[in-house]
Amino acid sequence: MALKRHLGLLHVFCISSGAMISSGIFILPGIAHAQAGPAVTLSYLIAALLAMTGMLSIAELSTAMPKAGGDYFFATRTMGPAVGTISGLLTWLSLSLKTAFALVGMSAFTRLFLSIDIRLIGLTLCVFFTLLNGFGVEKAGRFQVFLVIGLLILMVGYVILGMPAVQIRHFEPFAPHGYGAVFATAGLVFVSFGGLLKTSSVAEEVQNPGKVIPLALIFSLLIISFLYILMVFVTSGTVPASKLDGSLMPITEGARAFLGKNGAIAMSIAAILAFISTANAGIMAASRYLLAMSRDHLLPLHLGYIHPKHNVPSVAILTTGTVISISLFLDLTLLVKAASTVLILAYILANLSLIILRESHIQNYRPIFSAPLYPWFPIIGIIGCALLVVEMGAPVLWLTALLIGAGAFVYWFYGRIKSERDYALRHLVARITAREISNGNLESELKTIIRERDEIVADRFDQIIETCPVLDLSGAHALPEFFQKASEALAEPLAMDAAEINERLIAREQESNTAISADIAIPHIIMEGEGHFEILLARCREGINFSEESPDVKAVFVLAGTPDDRNFHLRALSSIAQIVQDPKFLKRWIAAKNATALRDIILLGRRQRTG
Repeated sequence: MALKRHLGLLHVFCISSGAMISSGIFILPGIAHAQAGPAVTLSYLIAALLAMTGMLSIAELSTAMPKAGGDYFFATRTMGPAVGTISGLLTWLSLSLKTAFALVGMSAFTRLFLSIDIRLIGLTLCVFFTLLNGFGVEKAGRFQVFLVIGLLILMVGYVILGMPAVQIRHFEPFAPHGYGAVFATAGLVFVSFGGLLKTSSVAEEVQNPGKVIPLALIFSLLIISFLYILMVFVTSGTVPASKLDGSLMPITEGARAFLGKNGAIAMSIAAILAFISTANAGIMAASRYLLAMSRDHLLPLHLGYIHPKHNVPSVAILTTGTVISISLFLDLTLLVKAASTVLILAYILANLSLIILRESHIQNYRPIFSAPLYPWFPIIGIIGCALLVVEMGAPVLWLTALLIGAGAFVYWFYGRIKSERDYALRHLVARITAREISNGNLESELKTIIRERDEIVADRFDQIIETCPVLDLSGAHALPEFFQKASEALAEPLAMDAAEINERLIAREQESNTAISADIAIPHIIMEGEGHFEILLARCREGINFSEESPDVKAVFVLAGTPDDRNFHLRALSSIAQIVQDPKFLKRWIAAKNATALRDIILLGRRQRTG
């Protein structure tokens, strides 16, 4: 059962932004300042630039495959179910732990207002958000919008009111521990941009994903990065290093420095809102990983249950909420560092997935948004993120390796037995070695995804193309030779003698040349009877000699119909004319691997549909 598309641009922007605005800005600046000094602003800039490379890859992949599970879905379709299982489980766990950490992280701020045990508050909020998400993504998304708008107002106010209070003396020395420490600190604060992954995980529920997802991701990263850097700059310039270094409430301390107690209370409220929005977005996003893996038979099927009334993965949401609730009572410090490493690895996989999908030349990989400066951005992102992982330290790397091993264990003893899936890496290997080792299932799945994404409803033209005869000819052909083969292929579906069909094709061609360009021809004939229409597709890479003006036709569409179907005959001609106008049509037609691929080019071609 597919999820419904309820989320618009504002919803997606707020899910992404709300997932980013939490400990990354309200807790980490103090810890980061202790490592990098005032140059911590550069650490946030470096992290933002590396996140941008991953964001552009995620944007392209999400517009090509807007399905629940986000980066898990991309990894599975690109590198296979083993990598997908490990990636999906680790990202689900990391998002769940981050959500638990966000709820626990409120303790430093709620002590200003409440004396209740923070874990009880976190547990209450976890139950609330689990129930909220259980009642539908639209309600959870609307709640997220209110939270994020309130947050952005408070953050902008902090920057505007704090700028006049900045003192240059607080920036001396600028990088007391050297610029190596500045880069290492970028790895620490990189987790501030993990929210971008959460956007791709709800892509299946986004309206017009080809347009909305790239815009939401770009706006979110630009606006939040800009605010991060300005807020850290203001904080570094208003709070002495002796007080800022290691502080768990750096923004609150900054507000106290230039706005007094009321300012500190206002930014504490902002921090609490940020943690709440992170928790809401975290449960929403993490649950979609379990849903996607269940659909692929890599996890038990009941995790993919969709509630018939609320149209949400209720079992996956409940499971995620339960894990987060249990995590509230654990020591999260090392686990969250490992989760941060997993998020960095997820960005590496996103960049790697983009490269593999592009280089595999899969015909039905058709993103609406294309990442710019390919392949340089993905390569820079992979190298930069790999360096950040190395900087995380041995204990974190060992724990991450242990989690990867656990994911591999689940795949080996469950997913490997239950699931067999085609993936892009097979296509890339086939392209390099000239051996066909893929089974075509990925092309078929991508075709289905494109139909869902573009809301393509099959009409009569599509139904005919699905079953029509296809000729894939080798070697150059003279026109009589081609007509003879086309007539033989059409004889059975038309229930006519091949010789008669051949005569009509020749007669029609003598009336006027049916080649509409140097590469494309549309011969069409009228036959006796009622309510019958057939189409034949033909490809000849070496060319068919239709005339002196068109001696090298590579794509031919033969149309044959009864007189009463004259209107549909004209609509079919119009449909073909619209499809072949695509600048990439001829390149795809020549590169198509087989008859199914040739059909897919027509079925997925952009045209007006009549129902």
